[in-house]
Amino acid sequence: MLNRTLNANKLRDAWVEINLGNLEYNINSIKEKIKKHLPEDMEMPKLLATIKADGYGHGSVMCATTLAACGVEAFGVASVDEGLELRQNKITSPILVLGAVPIWAFESAAKNDITVSIFNEEHLEAAKILYDRTKIKIKAHIKIDTGMNRIGICHNRAKEFIKKVQNADYIDLNGIFTHFADVENPNVLNLQRNNFKNVINSIDRKGLIIHCQNSLGAFVDPEIKCDMIRLGIILYGLTPLTYGKTPCVELPKLKPVMGLKGRITNIHTVKKGEGISYGYTYVAKKDIKVATIPIGYADGVSRNLSNRIFASLNGKMIKQVGRITMDQMMFDIGDNKAEVGDIITLLGHDENDYYSVDEWAKILNTINYELTCRLKVRLPRIYVR
Repeated sequence: MLNRTLNANKLRDAWVEINLGNLEYNINSIKEKIKKHLPEDMEMPKLLATIKADGYGHGSVMCATTLAACGVEAFGVASVDEGLELRQNKITSPILVLGAVPIWAFESAAKNDITVSIFNEEHLEAAKILYDRTKIKIKAHIKIDTGMNRIGICHNRAKEFIKKVQNADYIDLNGIFTHFADVENPNVLNLQRNNFKNVINSIDRKGLIIHCQNSLGAFVDPEIKCDMIRLGIILYGLTPLTYGKTPCVELPKLKPVMGLKGRITNIHTVKKGEGISYGYTYVAKKDIKVATIPIGYADGVSRNLSNRIFASLNGKMIKQVGRITMDQMMFDIGDNKAEVGDIITLLGHDENDYYSVDEWAKILNTINYELTCRLKVRLPRIYVR
């Protein structure tokens, strides 16, 4: 068991538990599924692991180390700062900043071998100024906007822009990519896929890495033969599917990587008719035993989950009661023979069941991505196998 933490305050009875063994299982399962899904004449694409937002809350450095050992060739981040953190922790794999990079950060990116996304004339001017002053060619991928309408050079103007970059001796162009807005909607997917296909077919793609597929797109049969697949939430054992929609593909078998646990700090009896926590949103209908743990909305557990979630104590399901406060929450532990110091599992596996962040996401009408990213404010991470 690895009890390793990064920048973590360990003087708390609450923590996020990250199972690196499950992360390894997931990437191997994903690779096997992709291989079975590929056309016979297509080689296995490179894999880019998206570990932005500190690995979706799982810890980017530890996840990158594990994934690199499993054969992942590159990593995707949201900013140069995230890339620098990986470099400072001896991650030597290619790193691509998927989002827009401010031109004043180009020099830091170039000097630390971090690839940027470019898509406008300002980026070209900044790259030339950098080269003229330092003789360093910045590595770049061109981002094409095929219908996401977020960032990127519009697909209608992409051909000319790509040729201009290819002719620029001050940029090291490595790839071209786009991002799909809705892989589960065939009409949207086909529109964007065709826009991207038209761009790629109009240029010399020799020496370029072409990529457009994300976690779900990796398993939706593409018309474009891409050189790299970008894997995100699926790495962490969570579904990339939108709730309520019929799955458009069969996903690989996955294991959840993240758990959330806290130790009981207090147990006491609440009498029938007494309220619990702010506003008395829960009133005991009979005498109950209530346990408190030091996890609250300042740790990333939404206050809107109050009275709506369950957890596990000694292998038995227990209900959260009363309003979740900034630093604490309470549970009705029933007839559980618990003691102060016993562990309550809010997310992850316990002896008999699994408690998923997907359930929280359904309650809150959001996505699992958002919730795992929240669980990193004050909670230390413990890495286990």
